[in-house]
Amino acid sequence: MAGIPAAQPLPEAFQKSFLEAATYPKNLVHRTVQTYPGALHRIENRLDEAADRLFEPDTGVLDVPFRDLQLASGEELSKENIESRMELEQWLKVDLSIDQTGGPLPVVVSTLAKDPKCRLIYVWADHSRARLKISRKMLMLILTWHQVMPAYLDFMYVFGEQSDQPDLRFTGFREQTNLGLQFQRLAIPSLGRSGRQFQICYNLKNVELKARDDDNFVHDEWSIRQAAIHHQFDIEEGTTLWLLTKGSLDLHHRFKELTGKDARPEDKNFRTPEESFRASLSAHLLWCYWSTDDWRSYLRWLETAIQEESDLAVLGPRGAGHAHKYYRPQDVQSLQIWEEKANTAIMVLESNIDIMQSLTGFYKRLLANKEFDLGTLRSDDIDAFVAQINDIIHDFRSQIGRATDLVKVTNNRRELIMQHLESQSAERMEVLNRNLEKEAIVVRIITIVTLIYLPATFVSTFFSTDVIKYQGQDGGGNYSSIAMERWIEVTIPLTLLTLIFAWVSKSWAEKKRIQQEQPVQLQIRPQRIFQQAASQTPQQVMIQVPSVPYHAKWRFPSRQNTSQTVLPLHTLGP
Repeated sequence: MAGIPAAQPLPEAFQKSFLEAATYPKNLVHRTVQTYPGALHRIENRLDEAADRLFEPDTGVLDVPFRDLQLASGEELSKENIESRMELEQWLKVDLSIDQTGGPLPVVVSTLAKDPKCRLIYVWADHSRARLKISRKMLMLILTWHQVMPAYLDFMYVFGEQSDQPDLRFTGFREQTNLGLQFQRLAIPSLGRSGRQFQICYNLKNVELKARDDDNFVHDEWSIRQAAIHHQFDIEEGTTLWLLTKGSLDLHHRFKELTGKDARPEDKNFRTPEESFRASLSAHLLWCYWSTDDWRSYLRWLETAIQEESDLAVLGPRGAGHAHKYYRPQDVQSLQIWEEKANTAIMVLESNIDIMQSLTGFYKRLLANKEFDLGTLRSDDIDAFVAQINDIIHDFRSQIGRATDLVKVTNNRRELIMQHLESQSAERMEVLNRNLEKEAIVVRIITIVTLIYLPATFVSTFFSTDVIKYQGQDGGGNYSSIAMERWIEVTIPLTLLTLIFAWVSKSWAEKKRIQQEQPVQLQIRPQRIFQQAASQTPQQVMIQVPSVPYHAKWRFPSRQNTSQTVLPLHTLGP
């Protein structure tokens, strides 16, 4: 029966760092230029601001999957979903005891086992806009135990509870290389750490179909998802650490397939540092291939949706006698939304390319580093890794070209729809003008009739008053010839005078309008410059005419006489 493993002591600096895990990243043992006090203070402030939306306050839903491969005990695989800080300490094989020797620390921190050859820690949430299923204390303990560089926190801030889509424009690649022999001072033999290691962290993005609409594919919901990846590798011990943050468990399932029963032997073999290094490259490729998922389907969906929205703008007949779509400003807004989706896809694809180029560049520099002991042994693996990454980049560039063409097509069709909107507005104005012309004709007829009948009406009304009376004259009855003669004598001349006055007024108004529209030439006379010659008497004056031609300008006064437009038309000679 195997006995309980004895606790192995840890370096005092590491013990102090562990006991102060709540102050991460101020408690890190190894400090770099990027972790000076001011920078650490800002990191801590950002962490405090993001804590409420980032971490899950309900301890009943905490869930952090661990997957350890090739343990020091001889086990090939050990996995567990950690749900509390106590379980986390037990899984990490942490042993805490009261110091009885009067040392500088009240509690002695020891370990019961070395680190596994490969460890995956998966921090996840139900979706990309939900809180992570981990508490702040648990995360600080994990980051402290593995001495993770604080730059990884920047990649985690895009997750957590939020109403808007996560920050898609954030992208980055961070590295920390400690390969020299001088870093052996950071070694922790009881954990199987040599101190000579490198750390990198980066993020990748892919697109996933969130919800499908069977009635109308245009209403399908797609979402761009992010993954934050941290990697450590000890070049002497060959131990590997993966710390992933994601809005679902899909990458965890893929890593299980990569290192499961049916996996390739070289992807799950960690017996030597060389084999561990090769397996780590396979994991990098796994994350990179994940970022290529569904981009082709997504761009095809965008193309089909844009065609559905705008094909009639290009192919639909226009003009009289043809039925055509009546466009609204909402159609322009819709195409603008589709164009922004295509531009976002281009931005995300370019950011993935930048990350992959940084990743290959890092391993190329690592291969050229003389302090990297595995360089000569694993150069072929790095070359193969770079070649596969370049294939992915080439595929991304083809998708970017496709999306760029889609943006151009969308922009052109949006402008075409705007022209259709202007054409529709012009057609409405033309109909309105025709109606106004008809109304103007009717008004003119009414005006003429009114001018003809107005004098007669006026005279009749005047004669019907008590001023003039013809009743009681000879002739009997109601008819009065004298009244009729007087009415005709007054009405006909008055009608003629009214028509003549109307015609004269109209002619005068048209003449005045024509005079206002005709240009008035303003001549600029040469200015005489009098100059007294030095050799002449003061009474002798010479008139000097400049040889520079003078420019005449035509001045067009506006009809309202409130402003004038000056236009140069021709040049007058001297």
